[in-house]
Amino acid sequence: MIRTIHFITLFFALTLAFKSYAQDSRAVSFDKSWRFIKDTLKGAENPGYNDSEWRTLNLPHDWSIEDLPNQKEGEVQGPFTKASIGKAATGFTVGGIGWYRKTFILDNSYKGKKTYILFDGVYMDADVWINGHHLGNHPYGYTSFSYDLTNYLTAIGKPNVIAVRAKNLGKNSRWYSGSGIYRHVWLLPMNEVRTKLWGNFVTTPAVSSNQATINSQITVENTSSQKKAITVKFELLNSLGQVVTSKMQPLIIPRDSSAVLSQKLIVTNPKLWGLDNPVLYKSRVSLIADNKVIDRTETPFGIRSLKFDGQKGLLLNGQVVKLKGGCVHHDLGPLGAASIDRAEERKVELIKKAGYNAIRLSHNPPSPGFLNACDRLGMLVLDEAFDMWEKAKNPEDYHLYFKDWSQRDLESIILRDRNHPSVMMWSIGNEIFEASDSAGYRNAKRLSEEVRKLDPTRPITDAIVFLPGYTQKPWAAYEPHVANLDIDGYNYFLDRSIYFQRDSATLHRFETERAKHPDKLYLSTEYLPGSALENWDETEKYPWFLGGFCWTAIDYIGEAGLGKSLTVPESQKLPKGIMGIGLFYRNNWPVYNAYCGDLDLIGDRKTESYYKNVVWRNNPIEMLVHRPVPAGQKEVIATWGMPDEIKSWTWPGEEGKKMQVDVYTRSKTVKLELNGKVIAVQDVPVGSITATFQIEYQPGILVAKSFDGDKETGSSILSTAGKPVGIRLIADRKKINADPNDLSFVSVEVIDSKGNVVPSVDGLQINFKLTGAAEIAAVGNGSPSDMSSFQQHHKQVYQGKAQAIVRPTGTIGTATLTAVADGLNGGEVQIVIK
Repeated sequence: MIRTIHFITLFFALTLAFKSYAQDSRAVSFDKSWRFIKDTLKGAENPGYNDSEWRTLNLPHDWSIEDLPNQKEGEVQGPFTKASIGKAATGFTVGGIGWYRKTFILDNSYKGKKTYILFDGVYMDADVWINGHHLGNHPYGYTSFSYDLTNYLTAIGKPNVIAVRAKNLGKNSRWYSGSGIYRHVWLLPMNEVRTKLWGNFVTTPAVSSNQATINSQITVENTSSQKKAITVKFELLNSLGQVVTSKMQPLIIPRDSSAVLSQKLIVTNPKLWGLDNPVLYKSRVSLIADNKVIDRTETPFGIRSLKFDGQKGLLLNGQVVKLKGGCVHHDLGPLGAASIDRAEERKVELIKKAGYNAIRLSHNPPSPGFLNACDRLGMLVLDEAFDMWEKAKNPEDYHLYFKDWSQRDLESIILRDRNHPSVMMWSIGNEIFEASDSAGYRNAKRLSEEVRKLDPTRPITDAIVFLPGYTQKPWAAYEPHVANLDIDGYNYFLDRSIYFQRDSATLHRFETERAKHPDKLYLSTEYLPGSALENWDETEKYPWFLGGFCWTAIDYIGEAGLGKSLTVPESQKLPKGIMGIGLFYRNNWPVYNAYCGDLDLIGDRKTESYYKNVVWRNNPIEMLVHRPVPAGQKEVIATWGMPDEIKSWTWPGEEGKKMQVDVYTRSKTVKLELNGKVIAVQDVPVGSITATFQIEYQPGILVAKSFDGDKETGSSILSTAGKPVGIRLIADRKKINADPNDLSFVSVEVIDSKGNVVPSVDGLQINFKLTGAAEIAAVGNGSPSDMSSFQQHHKQVYQGKAQAIVRPTGTIGTATLTAVADGLNGGEVQIVIK
């Protein structure tokens, strides 16, 4: 148990044991009661430094999502400022230098132990001190790292001070990173003889429905001055916590050394981990000396067969799986980068509900909580290490540290993540600038060999980009690089956007490379939202083409306006080429998020998601209506976006005017009915799934029906909403745990008298009030350009919707959220906190 001392109030307070998902079952949460200040200070690492005026907060914490001082409309709004160094790339947010300090006392349970501190992630360039002693510096903002505190701790019962300085300076990221200790922190009290951190590697080399072979390879450390003879007990536990098989094995470890021990266990009639039924087991390893358990770890894993066959593709438990994948960045919308476990879980839930079965972690390793959620929910993961190697993409990015740190960071990623059944593949890089030169060849070989040494069970890829204007060398220069990969990952090779101006050779690169390497597999590591059909057609056509990852599954902060279509004067000329059009979109204050996701920042579905519903054959038909384009204007569809349309037939003020209606279907014919009358019939163009209509807007019920010949295959209905009369609050979970790592996401809807959402309502401010055992962690909406605060207790609606996120404060009880707005009946929801 850890105790936190507050010298200001002169009393001791026991730390709550937060229920978060630790990387190591021996870990104790160290998240509570830190002091924080954003400032450039000298001497704050010293134990006697006066931090009494600093804020007290709990981790995870992201200071970049917090409101900036000196708010000024059009200049500084919420956490956004035009003075941002990163500009549109980081969503007009700011970094800086932040200090964290925590004073704590260890009780007798730590006596005689080795005590480590483990950080899930700090962004970035973190320096750590204990009682004034500098433990080290960790530059990379996305990898986990630990330090041994033991030799620098005070006596049991005496106060200790840990200090952390995070520096997010200069241009170091191409997207919103967040700042500070944005993931969990843990203490690891361990005996002198123990299983090493991340030291149990569980594999499933033989799997069938009748029997599975489980191999557990452990690394045991002995940091004592004497040789130790122990017994190692291996147990496998099912999802109910029952032991299904076990073995014991003796082990002698010389002093101050480590030993590797492997054990094979058999499970009969195993429950397999899969996309639809992701059953998890645990590998429990106990170290026993003198008939006492001196160390115990429990490692979750899944029993599953994962094979990549050059002729059949990806087989999960013997069944072919085609990847319906989406790329994601790590932020959590209104929460910023703060990695709260429930927010990570909900993100995966939303992506899976939208039809995805795979996620590419772009372009860095995730939080442990995110991978735990993928394990529990049944989601395949492409785990990616780096966005750059030796050549910079920004002046202060990871290229400064790559030579000295890439091997250590890669080891952290692989050792930490290799037991997750969701992780199917490793990526060693994204769009690496030196991929086609000798440095790229050298590093691709080195990194690939390191991955295979640490985990020989999964294939390796990286994301190769080959675009006119972006790449300068011919394809032949890339071949020595991709020779190091087990699977070739290509970005945008099948995309036929007018901005890419692709040549035939590039569009058919998959086929030509496959002809040269008939046993190799291929996938699209990125493709444009508007190219989903072309990519999925290739996926269905070729067994060796695994599928792909759309950019992106969900909106993220940064790369502002990347996917947001615009209206401009009809006479305006547009820049040519992909880079020019990209710059055109990204100088677009007050837009702060990329707006290229299938889901918006609060998780609601957008055009891209409905389109993929039909592409992936999940729904037979979807209908959307284009937002009216003002007279004298034209729409410019963003390269990474789609037309500005929504699922709505509520357009007050547009009566009698022509509206564009897009119907997506794989059927041959579409019929439109308005208020019970057929108003249009159209054949879907060959090679397309889109039928476009221009019809007069009249309120009522619009129905689209799809046909193959005389057979109706599906229908989609849109109804006109009435005038807004009230607010409806819907909690995604009305019972949550009294744990700050749990959350309730409350949808805020403006509704008419019949309970229909009124999507024509934009800009109406909703005011929130929360009472009880919780706090409002954040508020948000789906607008890419609403730069108002995420932390004040009010937010405007966008298309009739907003969101409030409720977080428990740690006590049992109830919390009541109310929402009011001018001219509307208020809404209320009660959340039980147990």
